[in-house]
Amino acid sequence: MEFDVVQGDIAAQSADALVNAAGTSLKMGSGVAGALRRAAGRGLNEEAVSKGPVDLGEAAVTDAYELDAEYVIHAAAMPHYGDGEATAESIREATRNALAAADKRGCSSLVLPALGCGVAGFDLEEGAALIGETIAEYEPETLEAVEFIAYSDREYETVRAATELFRNDG
Repeated sequence: MEFDVVQGDIAAQSADALVNAAGTSLKMGSGVAGALRRAAGRGLNEEAVSKGPVDLGEAAVTDAYELDAEYVIHAAAMPHYGDGEATAESIREATRNALAAADKRGCSSLVLPALGCGVAGFDLEEGAALIGETIAEYEPETLEAVEFIAYSDREYETVRAATELFRNDG
């Protein structure tokens, strides 16, 4: 499975599935969730909320609506906003469950953000390394390419450095 780090807006990406950095309630607020919600048009937030709440580390799947994807995988790496922060284990589990959800649906491509490293308060460098390691250890069934997306220049450089040992992008 190819694994690379890219820079950009997750809502503008094209893949079989895009991963939302969700809280356990699956309510789509700001950050990655807000970008996906705004770009998807009506329905994404409502469908996501109807699938929640989920346990910490779990993932729920919705249609992608107006996004250039088939699915949005809502990976709950953090508790409902205000109810605590992400942990190393919740980030690992949310990443594994997002990869498995994509595989279960026959996806060959997936784009995911730094789960648990935004409003959830987990350190970006440590979180990116955990995500990179989890991706590298995952044995895919249908997934052929995973892109770890970073929005800002600083985030991109941090994620690239933290995942260097796990990537196979050259």
